[in-house]
Amino acid sequence: MFSSTYIKVKNKKNQTLDFHVMANKPENELIMEIGTQIRDRRTELKLSRASLAEEVGVALSTMQAWENGEREPSASNVVRLAEALSTSAHCLITGNKIEQETQSATPPIQDVLGNDVDLEEFVFIPRYDVRAAAGYGAINDSEAPRFPMAFRRYWIKNHLNADPHHLFVITVDGSSMNGTLNDGDSILVNGADTDPKEGIYVLRVDGHLLAKLVQRIPGGLLKVSSTNSAYEPFTVDMNNQPEDFATIGRVVWFGRTI
Repeated sequence: MFSSTYIKVKNKKNQTLDFHVMANKPENELIMEIGTQIRDRRTELKLSRASLAEEVGVALSTMQAWENGEREPSASNVVRLAEALSTSAHCLITGNKIEQETQSATPPIQDVLGNDVDLEEFVFIPRYDVRAAAGYGAINDSEAPRFPMAFRRYWIKNHLNADPHHLFVITVDGSSMNGTLNDGDSILVNGADTDPKEGIYVLRVDGHLLAKLVQRIPGGLLKVSSTNSAYEPFTVDMNNQPEDFATIGRVVWFGRTI
């Protein structure tokens, strides 16, 4: 007896699958080939027969009979098998070489040398078209980032000890911090660190964003200074802050074009 089979079933995503299989082979040979495909794919995926049977929802003895070619799986079971084995029902039915379905798969991301890149290793921080020392106002919801910059998740978590959702990148403008932060540098700012003690912070002063060295001094004062001696330092009374003064965040990294 030769096999000619038409199958119309739905998978778990409620998608209709239509197969019309005709083969110039005895039906028992086709059943054996289906069993071989099931066994080979299961072995390739390093699945036990028992775990596959449980995934498909059949007894272990049924799975063994399918793999040995003693019994033919029903159309609905073929679909369950294909999904459990990450392949197509068509491959299982026709006896063709099993291939993992790629219609909905995302193409692998690679670096310039062709090495695969795991995007889960990175976080993408927004970069705003705002310049510290010449921008107006703070970063707010109306600002649209120009593009994101990628940073390793491990570095953000273990070296910065920061929540990536509070980070953003802006650009340095001017010469007040020359030697430490130069004009055009990109700076990564932690917007959750708004209680300045000592370090480089982005401040809003009189409507402008300034990247400055800050230092707490006795009396509740914050000394704000520059690395360029042409810029005079000043102090802010943190107990009686000016109306248009705010700490935007701490600078935790910078990038520079040589």
